[in-house]
Formats: sequence, structure tokens, C-alpha cells
Amino acid sequence: MDTRTPAPESSPWLPFESRRRARDEKREAVLRTAVQLFLEQGYHRATLNEVADRLNITKPALYNYFRSKEDILFECWVMGQERVEDRITEIESADGNGLATLRMLVRAYAAIMASDFGASLVRFNVADLSEPNQKITLAGKRRIDRAFRNAIKQGIADHSIKSCDVKLTAFAILGALNWVGHWYKPGGELSPDQIADDFAIRLTADIAKQLDKKPSEKKAAKPVRKRPSR
Repeated sequence: MDTRTPAPESSPWLPFESRRRARDEKREAVLRTAVQLFLEQGYHRATLNEVADRLNITKPALYNYFRSKEDILFECWVMGQERVEDRITEIESADGNGLATLRMLVRAYAAIMASDFGASLVRFNVADLSEPNQKITLAGKRRIDRAFRNAIKQGIADHSIKSCDVKLTAFAILGALNWVGHWYKPGGELSPDQIADDFAIRLTADIAKQLDKKPSEKKAAKPVRKRPSR
């Protein structure tokens, strides 16, 4: 007689962490598909049926992850904003003068603007969100603006940036960067990193303070000719 304890049947349910990870992956897949569709067709023209079709699922299945189309739009913004804020936190914790910090911010923000979630920060209309979500998005914009202003202020204080109107300078730089989200198309002549590197110099060149030349770089003084003795 076999007295061995039979092996327990494997549970049909995945462990909690695995279930949560699978749900997070599916949720992000919905967002990636939706943001591509919104950018291609515009938020109002794109439908959840089209999102579901691209994912090969039913429209009701989308509601397992999001409550509404507006909820998806807001979460696309959140994905972009989180990427920006993570880079801001990383850059602000690094050592460097104001100009170096500003250039790192420009480089990071430009690269993110060339991504779908980055473009969602500037391509979609805040008015399409509910009032509470509008307040959150506007607060996010202010945090980005504040990071750029702080870098410019720091640069003026440490003499790496020329004295300038901090507010207008930040507006000008961010205005140029935000347009990357409008005109960038994948597969173009320049990669996001190349655009980011170029903009980091181009958008700060006029305010970068020229460092004094080293003595070896200064123009050598002309030797004094002695008068011939009579």
C-alpha cells in the first residue's frame, strides 16, 4: 500500500506578486497603445474600440484597467511626468554649477519629449481632463518650470550663467523644448539623443558666461624693441 502523501495540486492562481506584475504589464500595454493612437489621430477622434482592436481584446476588457477614456489620457500624462521628475531629481542631486545643471535638464527633457509619453505632456489639451486632474497637471508643469528657473538662478549666482531675466529665459528654453514633442518623428535624420545633445548647447549658448582665457591662451605681448645705442 502506498502511504506517501500525494503531492498537492498546483494552484490555478498565480502568486500575488506575479498577478500584480502581469496586471501592471497589461495596464502599461494599454497605455502604450492608447498614447500612440491618441498622437496619431488626436484624442477626440481615437476610440477605445480602436485601442481594444490593436490589443486584440474586447472593449469591456479595457475597463478592467481603466475607468474611462479620460482616465487613460491622464495616465498617459502621468507616465510622461514621472519620467521627467525622475530625471530632475537625479540631476539636482548631482554636483555641478548652474550651467551644467541647466544643460543636463535640457538634454534630459528634450530626449523625453521625443518619446510618446513625453509628447503627451504637450500634445494633449489639459481642458479634456477633469478639474482635479487639471490641477495635478498644472502643478506638474510648475515643478518642471521651477527646476529650470532654479538652475538658471544657480548659474547666475555661481557666475556660470550671465545675468538675465530668469523667468523669461526659462520660458524661452522650455518653449523650444516643448515643440520637440510636436515635430519629432521616429526614424528621422537625428536620434533623440543627438537632438538632446544639440539643444543642450544651442539653447544655452547665449547665456553661458565665457570663462577667462588661460594665460597660455592670451595673445602674447609684443617685445619692446630697444633703441640702438649711438
